Amino acid sequence: MSSAAPAPSLPGDPPGGRRAAWVWGIGVAVYFVAIIFRTSLGVAGLDAADRFHVNASALSTFSILQLLVYAGMQIPVGLMIDRLGTKKVLALGAVLFTLGQLGFALSPSYGMALVSRGLLGCGDAMTFISVLRLGTRWFPARRGPLIGQVAALFGMAGNLVSTLLIARALHGLGWTTTFVGSAAAGVVVLVLLLLFLKDHPEGHEPPPATHKGSAFVRRQIGASWREPGTRLGMWVHFTTQFPAMVFLLLWGLPFLVEAQGLSRSTAGELLTLVVLSTMVFGLVYGQIVARHHEARIPLALGTVAATALLWASTIFYPAAHAPTWLLIVLCVVLGACGPASMIGFDFARPANPPERQGTASGIVNMGGFIASMTTLLAVGVLLDATGDDYRIAFASVFVLEAVGVVQILRLRSRAAHREREQRVISRVEAVHVPA
Repeated sequence: MSSAAPAPSLPGDPPGGRRAAWVWGIGVAVYFVAIIFRTSLGVAGLDAADRFHVNASALSTFSILQLLVYAGMQIPVGLMIDRLGTKKVLALGAVLFTLGQLGFALSPSYGMALVSRGLLGCGDAMTFISVLRLGTRWFPARRGPLIGQVAALFGMAGNLVSTLLIARALHGLGWTTTFVGSAAAGVVVLVLLLLFLKDHPEGHEPPPATHKGSAFVRRQIGASWREPGTRLGMWVHFTTQFPAMVFLLLWGLPFLVEAQGLSRSTAGELLTLVVLSTMVFGLVYGQIVARHHEARIPLALGTVAATALLWASTIFYPAAHAPTWLLIVLCVVLGACGPASMIGFDFARPANPPERQGTASGIVNMGGFIASMTTLLAVGVLLDATGDDYRIAFASVFVLEAVGVVQILRLRSRAAHREREQRVISRVEAVHVPA
């Protein structure tokens, strides 16, 4: 059998179809709005610094707190999904991130704005792995890699809304009107999911949960973590995602305007290019991984290498400003970071049974956000310490990339061996399923 042959359907696989696409699409819409709210600070960073009268370190604290809450919530959210189901967790997330966006719009002080971003991060944390779980409940397992990439693609469309609409609205309508108006989108998706979203198709109900307090939680987390595929997935996510996240979430616009001498409109166009590139790479990577599982590690490491090369070429360019063509290439390559990070979930998915999928996805999803949070802090501190020397501050990216690559190389053979064992077990079980 060639490596491009489609994976066979597994016993008990959901059928997919239009109904699945509709229900899953509602979940994706919630994630889409969460991404708009998450990335809205990326185009409002300079405005936030002026509004709250803060320096670079204090400005980075907005995103750091948001990501700290996000990362810290991943395992609890995974456990909540495994226990309560997708609809309840997504609804709670929509309520929280809408309140956070509204609070950020109306905050009169830096402290209250911080609390609002933390609340937003808490709600945001409940969206993506809920959408992943929704996909596994409504679509056949062979669709998993592509479904995950398409969900991420729609998330990046939310980033596109931030870079195009939020940025323009800020300068045309002002801070309060822009953020209050955007919060209305959260109310819309909350109503849609309450009316139409279902956790699973009829006839595909998961087995009853047997949760028994803290002992069960520890076993669930421990069992997920012991799987090499879960740990490898986390480190792939850690190493690939954060350069683009740091660039889009906060520091890209200041870097392009203050260090590269571009206008805000030109800088905004380059941020938009990152988002568009991500959408293209998402479709390409999803198709490749779905057909050729052996390409996962080469894609991940190749993305890290290309990102490091372009990042170094840009920040260490032997002139005051990097040429426009180099900035364009950098932004195109950064677009591959998000799709590459999705490969991490494809290592964790086959390594864990259905009742641990939420927990395992939460562990994986922590990786990139821990790396992003660390780098956001490092860049802010180094900018203040060096008098806004972006070359030194942005070089902190290479440290985390090196750590992540070492871990990926250490775990890849172990995870591959374990995945082969799981595949053999699944085939044996499929043969013995009664007609």
